[in-house]
Amino acid sequence: MPVESMSTRELARGEWRRYCDRVSKALVGKRAELEVVSLELGDHIEAKWLPLLGVVYDPRADIFEIALEGISHSIREPREVYVEETPRGLVALEILAADETRQILRLREPLAWNQRQAQEATS
Repeated sequence: MPVESMSTRELARGEWRRYCDRVSKALVGKRAELEVVSLELGDHIEAKWLPLLGVVYDPRADIFEIALEGISHSIREPREVYVEETPRGLVALEILAADETRQILRLREPLAWNQRQAQEATS
């Protein structure tokens, strides 16, 4: 069985809101897992394969909101955002907060992007 290559890239802060808006439309109802990782608390799965309702970045409040069925998760003062992709599409979104906590939203099935959609999400 061939190993699928994965690439990780950082999103520029100016791309965050637009990227979330575009991705959220395509992700509604997809199953996702939310993991919180911190040196202080260790690794914690906050949500396991729940339907995703949306991911929003509010630049005025400087906050990310991740909504899954029955769970709303806020990430204040995000510093960095990374996307993990394979040839089949988006597989994870990782957000590093100012307190060094990492929030990782993993998709059960990759979100298939064609080249045009990927460019629109980041431009």
